[in-house]
Amino acid sequence: MSLQFFQVDAFTDTLFKGNPAAVMKLDEFLTDELMQTIAMENNLSETAYVVADDDHFKLRWFTPTVEIDFCGHATVATAHILATEYDLAPPFAFDTKVGRLSVDVVDGKYVLDAPIAQAVPVEITKAMRQAFPVEIEQAFKAGNNLYLVFESADDVKRLQPDMSKIIPLSNHGVGITAKGADDVDCVSRFFVPAEGIDEDPVTGSAHAAIGPYWAARLGKTKLKAYQASARGGLLWLEVGEDRLSIAGHAVTFMKAEIARF
Repeated sequence: MSLQFFQVDAFTDTLFKGNPAAVMKLDEFLTDELMQTIAMENNLSETAYVVADDDHFKLRWFTPTVEIDFCGHATVATAHILATEYDLAPPFAFDTKVGRLSVDVVDGKYVLDAPIAQAVPVEITKAMRQAFPVEIEQAFKAGNNLYLVFESADDVKRLQPDMSKIIPLSNHGVGITAKGADDVDCVSRFFVPAEGIDEDPVTGSAHAAIGPYWAARLGKTKLKAYQASARGGLLWLEVGEDRLSIAGHAVTFMKAEIARF
């Protein structure tokens, strides 16, 4: 038995930038164990599995170690593959663990409609300051993730954190963010060492929390965001009351076949 496999760089229009994701379109989902094993073998931050279901799709995402509830960049990558490799017409509707997501294509960008991750302020702790020894203005949680707001965008970009100090802060991810400069409204980075990913290059799901935070703070609903990882990536956000759109480009890096398993 063989299966088609695609690798896509999402939230970029340039190969080797953005966030790479694997995409596999299946007739039906494989066993959880096998999907997890393939994701581990791929060793990308996410492997997406998509199955057609009448007029929409079922979509699941796996890191190398666990299945997760929501992944933005792998959803964008999946829409890109459905459009470019299977000649399907957007918009695409996906049933996921966080409910219905949709992706359309507008002005050459993939536009993901997603629920806002509600932020809850938390106290800045000694452990947070030890993990991130810079000026921290605020801290909040959204879903399973912790977010820290820095005073300086340069601190976000330059920091070389100790992952062993980040792991105790959250059982999922830890995001850091600051106000941007020039034509970028905010900058961020995102770390998930608790789930086998030291730094995620460009994280759509994190911007479901980061976007609303900066929209409220800056008094604007449309934002341009930059994730300042080594690969880097741009996201265009539009924040509503309960949902937001997360837009970006995508480019196919590889088409392959899993020959046997």
